[in-house]
Amino acid sequence: MGELKYLGEQRYEGLDEISAIARAIGWGASDILRSFYRGEPSTGNLNIQEKTGGPVTAADLAVNAYILEKLQASIGIEDFGYLTEETYQSQTSLPIDHSWVWIIDPLDGTRDFIDKTGEYAIHIALVHQGRPVLAVVAWPEAEKLFYAIKNGGTFEETRDGSTTQVQVSDRNSLADLTLVVSRTHRDQRFNQLLQQLPCQNQRAVGSVGCKVATIVEQKADVYISISGKSAPKDWDMAAPELILTEAGGKFTHVDGQPLKYNQGDVNQWGCLIASNGHCHEDLCDRIQQILAQIDQNA
Repeated sequence: MGELKYLGEQRYEGLDEISAIARAIGWGASDILRSFYRGEPSTGNLNIQEKTGGPVTAADLAVNAYILEKLQASIGIEDFGYLTEETYQSQTSLPIDHSWVWIIDPLDGTRDFIDKTGEYAIHIALVHQGRPVLAVVAWPEAEKLFYAIKNGGTFEETRDGSTTQVQVSDRNSLADLTLVVSRTHRDQRFNQLLQQLPCQNQRAVGSVGCKVATIVEQKADVYISISGKSAPKDWDMAAPELILTEAGGKFTHVDGQPLKYNQGDVNQWGCLIASNGHCHEDLCDRIQQILAQIDQNA
């Protein structure tokens, strides 16, 4: 493998080869998840464990081990750190002391996986100094894989290896935008926000990766995350963020600030807005106003 270099001004050398490796791993991980999803004898029982942060299954653990093994065998451990949902608690210290860190969710949407909605995904992201520069989001049940490299666009890859560049919609009126929302993870404050937004079209989709895939396929335009007692984690957002932004969208905190990863706290607190970008600032302003009013009346 060639040397990975940062050339300055958000330019990188060597990411194409690493992207090809990550995509192959994404397809392999998809095969493992689909085997568990279908209850094939070779994979065994799901062994569902309900934990504080949500359910964990044998599928999460098997795919986590597979991705780490394949990545580390291909590119090593000297130049890269690894942060995954299933291993972060065993890290001796956070943030991970590397400029280049892989952030991995082996099964985003575990509840959807268990409930058989088909809307689960695999997230693999490489971040450099806290910002994503390479991403893979695999949607096993759709047999699609989305990938992006910083400043290189977003592409959809199918099983036969064919690729198509994808772009967000050009809808640019708040009232015309469609929100992609969760079936669960919706508290009273979030529901109050949804009721007062000018965009009332909604589409229910599970995993964050699947939500963002829905936006880059122009079937929706906006995703909103508001933390309550808990918050989404680095591995929920890192890969989907780059998939969206390289397809022309925007993904920020509600105040317009960028997300940062591998900062020590894996939680992404606050209100996060992902959109097709055309009304992003207006949408953020409107959401800030509505939330301020909701909190004032609480």
